[in-house]
Amino acid sequence: METSGGRQYGKALIDAPTLAQRVQQLGKQITTDFAGREILAVAVLKGAAFFYTDLVRQIGVPVTVDFLRAKSYEGRTTTSGEVRLVSDPDFAEDIAGRHVLIVEDIVDSGVTMSYLRKVFLAQGPASLATCTLLDKPSRRRIELKLDYVGFSIPNVFVVGYGLDHAERYRNLPYIAALEAVEPT
Repeated sequence: METSGGRQYGKALIDAPTLAQRVQQLGKQITTDFAGREILAVAVLKGAAFFYTDLVRQIGVPVTVDFLRAKSYEGRTTTSGEVRLVSDPDFAEDIAGRHVLIVEDIVDSGVTMSYLRKVFLAQGPASLATCTLLDKPSRRRIELKLDYVGFSIPNVFVVGYGLDHAERYRNLPYIAALEAVEPT
């Protein structure tokens, strides 16, 4: 059993050492792919916060950081199908000509990432890449190409390492299926 804050939870789907190793690999790959360029890395909050901070520390080229909040779940375990930007990034007028990396916690239906890609592409970046910690291709409603993927996972609702259910479980240091995190 693993514990978090004194509570016991079931077995991790992806444990903390595996997460750290994969984040390091993604950082090296992004560094290689963006050699000689500066990246504007934009985290989609709140879920990507843990992954994002670990990832940008592994990138060996200059990185400007920024954040936005988008919602499509609204406390449910399935997407509503509509994306709502809760906060716009501060740099909307500066994206033109920049190399932008959108960093997301999970892509399942593809609705949020597709929406964000359209918003960013309309501003004329020099390049636009996507990075997600988790990919759930079996849930895809909108087909899209993801540039960097940490892990492909089965069709289970996951929590931990920033991902939540109703704002709970973000602080778990591993990824677990929601059914596996209830106290035993």
